[in-house]
Amino acid sequence: MARIIYTHTDEAPMLATASFLPILDAFSDTAGIDVTTRDISLAGRIIAAFNDLLPEDQREADALAELGELAKTPEANIIKLPNISASVPQLKAAITELQEQGVSLPDYPESPETDAEKDIRARYDSVKGSAVNPVLREGNSDRRAPLAVKNFAKAHPHRMGEWSKDSKTSVATMTGDDFRSNEQSVVLEGEDTLSIVHVAADGTETVLKASLPVLDGEIVDSTVMRAEALDAFLREQIAAAKEQDVLFSLHLKATMMKVSDPILFGHAVRAFFPTLFTQFGDQLAAAGLSPNNGLGGILAGVDDLEESVRAGVKAAIEQDLADGPDLAMVNSHKGISNLHVPSDVIVDASMPAMIRTSGHMWNKDDAEQDTLAVIPDSSYAGVYQATVEDCQKNGAFDPTTMGTVPNVGLMAQKAEEYGSHDKTFEISADGRVEVRDSSGSALMTQEVAAGDIFRACQAKDAPIRDWVQLAVRRSRESGMPAVFWLDEARAHDRNVRAKVDKYLAEEDTEGLDLQILNPIEATEHTLARVRRGEDTISVTGNVLRDYLTDLFPIMELGTSAKMLSVVPLMNGGGLFETGAGGSAPKHVQQLVEEDYLRWDSLGEFLALAESLRHLARTADNERARVLADALDRATETLLNEGRSPQRKLGSIDNRGSHFYLAMYWAQELAQQSEDTELATAFGPIAKELTDSEQTIADELIAVQGKPADIGGYYRPDLEKISAVMRPSKTFNRILEEISAAL
Repeated sequence: MARIIYTHTDEAPMLATASFLPILDAFSDTAGIDVTTRDISLAGRIIAAFNDLLPEDQREADALAELGELAKTPEANIIKLPNISASVPQLKAAITELQEQGVSLPDYPESPETDAEKDIRARYDSVKGSAVNPVLREGNSDRRAPLAVKNFAKAHPHRMGEWSKDSKTSVATMTGDDFRSNEQSVVLEGEDTLSIVHVAADGTETVLKASLPVLDGEIVDSTVMRAEALDAFLREQIAAAKEQDVLFSLHLKATMMKVSDPILFGHAVRAFFPTLFTQFGDQLAAAGLSPNNGLGGILAGVDDLEESVRAGVKAAIEQDLADGPDLAMVNSHKGISNLHVPSDVIVDASMPAMIRTSGHMWNKDDAEQDTLAVIPDSSYAGVYQATVEDCQKNGAFDPTTMGTVPNVGLMAQKAEEYGSHDKTFEISADGRVEVRDSSGSALMTQEVAAGDIFRACQAKDAPIRDWVQLAVRRSRESGMPAVFWLDEARAHDRNVRAKVDKYLAEEDTEGLDLQILNPIEATEHTLARVRRGEDTISVTGNVLRDYLTDLFPIMELGTSAKMLSVVPLMNGGGLFETGAGGSAPKHVQQLVEEDYLRWDSLGEFLALAESLRHLARTADNERARVLADALDRATETLLNEGRSPQRKLGSIDNRGSHFYLAMYWAQELAQQSEDTELATAFGPIAKELTDSEQTIADELIAVQGKPADIGGYYRPDLEKISAVMRPSKTFNRILEEISAAL
């Protein structure tokens, strides 16, 4: 049988899978398609990392490693749902939950000293942050808004906050001594194995990374964020926010940039709470309460401190909050601020949300307020400042008329910054860091001081060539102009541009409008076209891919979850991603409290249709194409009929949306004429679903309004999830009949 791998992940997407997968199983069986799951959830990855230390009955297959190998083959057909990119607080919470469920995991070592503790820490660190995407993404990214979704957004525009020309909102970023300004870059001539070595001021050498294999033509970069300059910058912005009477907000990506950005976050916490860390920094450190884990982690551990220290810590926190500017809030009702948890404010989601909401974030009084958005590294901060300035000048974007901005993103084989985790280090002593070739010669040298953050990253030649080819192909297929976002002031981008020029010369670009602009120019150019209703493909590196595929869709569609994300794998397979999961935690909370899941599975529907089409091409399965085309029409009907999850109890939620998709899908299959056997089989199914619509809707709504037990957050009970997510006996019975119909 042809095979689709559907990933089992975390939070709301995982819950939705329990409802949607039985529908997919039933419909795909009619085309001889085997849909199987692989567990790449945070809990599953933690357990797999300790398989050799766990009793046999507690072990789980390393599904991520298996899928990583599969992604390198022509047979790959993987539907990838959003997963948790864990911060340290999330990782610890997952460990505790698994331990309480009886899994014999060791505690997370805060300060490992023995070899055994260092091994445990390394295993946990391997599943922290963006551990999944770099493994699976053996191709470059093609993200776009499907026409049906774009048309629906124009006809049913989401709310956009009004912008005032008097808005004081702005973006602050460093002007030097950051990752962008200190970047060095080399292109390798021939294969080699590099090393990264710290040379202390007294000449003592410490190997930070012993083996870094590289290929001919590969771009390798090194850079450093200087801690002293970072601290000065943060103090300046805290003072500026106070003076301007705007909210202070910090925007990082402590999940994907799992080594560097938690450290940056910790610097901001220290800067905002100077009294706390001056008076009690040593006691907090001794208790394992790190600013890198946020104010929330400190508050959670306060009660474990000695009574005299406890009172002083609480008083110091209150004093610093009173002395500083107002803090942007994540949840003002619960007092959770922008500095509580590093994974709560993710720049690619938080900045578009701020821009969409009049340049406002929420203050402690649950009111909107102008904001100073602080993004320390200047690599991409200018994109957001240019967008803010555009809105201050021209007002909010109009979803009914604005153009669309698809993205072709360089990400294959861990390209660029998101592949830097194992090459990022907080420096322990003054000196320099050298990136050396196998002969011991230094290819790049960065002067460093204790506390600085050193980072190296890579981009292989083959993915860059494939990225250029994909950009040209998408421009020709869509008829849209394409802009490569490359910054000549960055050493890395200069090397990438040389390759882009080389590979564009090898392509047929006649009649195509292709430009290369720096990110700020590209933003201004694209926004001008967007306001005229014109479409523009953005062709970017890995991090900008993430940023722009939230920024523009949130303006266009109201959410990035409605984007179609296709990854044509370099060896012929396909990876189909289903959207962003930033809102997933809130949805789980609502389900547990009210048995209502607002998660929108539109991304899953869009990805599934492309997965079926890929299968039709690669496995010569014509029925898979019929299923895909019918699914697209059903999805459009779902949108037009308003059957996406609603906001209020008593309306259809995720489960109801799945039912309506199944009903519309069955109707489309019954009406199509390309496969008469399929039409005949689905005729009675479609009729029964249609006739039972009110009964099924009533059964799905009847369970709402009371707590739901799913048996855990990070590793819930699968039987309990199934019971919660499949409460309609009528619908479940009809699904069982579909496979028997053919």
